[in-house]
Amino acid sequence: MPSDFYCDQALSGKATLKIVRETAEVLAFHHTRAHWPVHIVVVPKTHIPSLTDLGGHPIELLHKVLAVVREIAAQVEREYGACCVLTNLGEYQDSKHLHFHVTNGQPVNDSDF
Repeated sequence: MPSDFYCDQALSGKATLKIVRETAEVLAFHHTRAHWPVHIVVVPKTHIPSLTDLGGHPIELLHKVLAVVREIAAQVEREYGACCVLTNLGEYQDSKHLHFHVTNGQPVNDSDF
């Protein structure tokens, strides 16, 4: 079974997180190994495999996730003037749990943080 950092570590409480926003269904937090100067991850608290595979969950849950992504993206855009929102699918998706990255700035090495 593919690894799922979000269920196994972030949502289970095993990982220490700096939370940006939390609702009953969604968690947004600073990435634990940031690749950009601003790097926030938004995940559903329920396991959803990916943007193209909702795992039988209703589309309304995706709408709730996207509402938080939109809110965080607007906040980063206001504060920094721009942001990027991305998600990965298939072989590009390391953790098989739907997640969005909200970022700003040029990519950095892990050793820079």
